[in-house]
Amino acid sequence: MSDFFLRFLDYLSSFDNTALFALSIIPYSIFLYYLYKIESINKLIKLGFSLTVLFVLITIVISIFSLTYLNRALVDVDVLHGSAEFFLTLSDFVILLGFVHMLKRIEVNNS
Repeated sequence: MSDFFLRFLDYLSSFDNTALFALSIIPYSIFLYYLYKIESINKLIKLGFSLTVLFVLITIVISIFSLTYLNRALVDVDVLHGSAEFFLTLSDFVILLGFVHMLKRIEVNNS
């Protein structure tokens, strides 16, 4: 890798991403708002994308618990990190299931 690229990565790593993480809820909320307006998208897909917000909230709570009571970052406590990531897997599965149902419905209507 070029020296410029490594210096650029080092520069980016010096920023605290907490504010950016918090601000990311704004575009995601706009995405959810417009997603719920589309009637052709089934409820499972909408629920799955909404569960992603639950994943974020649970991750924040578990992270605070890990820092407060265990004095360790969430990524350093495998059981807690895995528990938080379970909710992301759950939301992804619900989204997938919703798309499978939607594609089956489209297939039946085209037959």
